[in-house]
Amino acid sequence: MSDDHEDEHASPEREAFNHDPVEHATVSAGMSVADLADEYGNAGIGAADIAEAIDVTGEAFSREETTVFFGLAGAMVPAGMRAIVSDLIREGHIDALVTTGANLTHDAIEAIGGKHHHGTAEHGELTEREYDEQLRDEEVDRIYNVYLPQEHFALFEEHLRAEVFPEVGEEVVSIAEFTRELGRANAEVNDREDIDEDAGIAAAAYENDVPVYAPAIQDSVLGLQAWLRSQVTGFSLDALKDMSPLNDLAYEADSTAAFVVGGGVPKNYVLQTMLVTPDAYDYAVQLTMDPPQTGGLSGATLNEARSWGKLKKDARNVSVYADATITLPLVVAGALDRAE
Repeated sequence: MSDDHEDEHASPEREAFNHDPVEHATVSAGMSVADLADEYGNAGIGAADIAEAIDVTGEAFSREETTVFFGLAGAMVPAGMRAIVSDLIREGHIDALVTTGANLTHDAIEAIGGKHHHGTAEHGELTEREYDEQLRDEEVDRIYNVYLPQEHFALFEEHLRAEVFPEVGEEVVSIAEFTRELGRANAEVNDREDIDEDAGIAAAAYENDVPVYAPAIQDSVLGLQAWLRSQVTGFSLDALKDMSPLNDLAYEADSTAAFVVGGGVPKNYVLQTMLVTPDAYDYAVQLTMDPPQTGGLSGATLNEARSWGKLKKDARNVSVYADATITLPLVVAGALDRAE
């Protein structure tokens, strides 16, 4: 009776369903990141996305002919992700960096001796407003659970006036030319003052001839200082001047990959590069927390970018929807294992 009942409801289109079964991830002491990545790959949902991101990134990193465009948005430097990006630059895994003026500001602060500090997002018996008003009185800026004393901004501004602006001169330069001078100054001061911290992202880019683009640079302390300088000298920034070298890099590449952390302007700037080339990205990985349902670019899927011609039809791509301070170290570590 039961056998007849099962036969009655069985699908006539297939004999058995045995496609790629989900396995149960196992973990143990002493596992390598590569081992953990394999376990993520056995599982489903977000774990499977992480595993695929590691695989795609590892393949892109392992191909010398692949030009990697790296987008970095969000508070990734204050959050402690600075060394990961500078190491990728030094190891030859980033060919062009698109980031924010804010990340470059915080990167320079660390290069010249400033530090970000562990704080808290909790406010105890105070209301959140009262808590932040107290921090204001104490001259401490809060980035969620990271603190930065305001005197570091004063040191940064002096760094620009003494080490960067005199070298740039009273000319109209591209943003990439300006960030290159910032990287040079960061490296020189870091070495001269024997700072007990790595010289950082802009310095690594300068030393390895990797262009750094910050198309919305005016939305930062770095941009504000550049604007103030432009009010009293002939110095200014020409954003359009960056477009030709960036687009030339994409046009001349044999293969291309987009690795995007966060959204906003850096993400769009990386992806739109392919709109003026005859080709499109071969690989694309994005790490974001923004949902795609709002229609905003920050959460838009990379499949959506394919409809614009920014990705090839057969491009390998994956989006990981989770906190990038968690996913970036994991994906990069796993990808470096894969690349080797």
